[in-house]
Amino acid sequence: MEDREIVTRVRAGDQDAYRLLVRRYQDMLFRHALRMTSEHDVAADLVQASFVKAYTNLAHCRDPERFGAWLYRILANACKDHLKSRRRRDVSLEDQTNLADAAVSPAAALERSELRGVLNAAIAKLPESLREAFVLKHVEGRSYEEIAELLDTSVPALKMRVHRAREALKDALEQLR
Repeated sequence: MEDREIVTRVRAGDQDAYRLLVRRYQDMLFRHALRMTSEHDVAADLVQASFVKAYTNLAHCRDPERFGAWLYRILANACKDHLKSRRRRDVSLEDQTNLADAAVSPAAALERSELRGVLNAAIAKLPESLREAFVLKHVEGRSYEEIAELLDTSVPALKMRVHRAREALKDALEQLR
């Protein structure tokens, strides 16, 4: 069932239909919130609050076919508000250890861990708009078109943000040499 159909059912009073939207989007939203905040509990709270806000404001969703993008913007704004309120810029790329890491020598694993820490610190220092664009493109692997829709911006503007983020990261990492 498409988002448009579910939103129509919810607007008509079928409160249970909203569960379908929650199931569809909760994992994606949680991963993004976690990458933006680096805190599991905070990410979970922000996602829950975003779903509540979307539900209570569903009448204001102008294009039910783009419910996912509208919901994402609610979460993105909640993440930005949280980051502003704590006045700390902290992002984690999540420690994505896999089976291949088991075959790596302890020295190589330590070096990789240190590099991941340096990269996380450099990403955390990026301005929020650059960090968000970089995380969506290079961590979550989204297309420029999808990100532009989620952030309600043009593809050229988005490409510039991602480019500036990469340049800032490159400069930060070169300074560590």
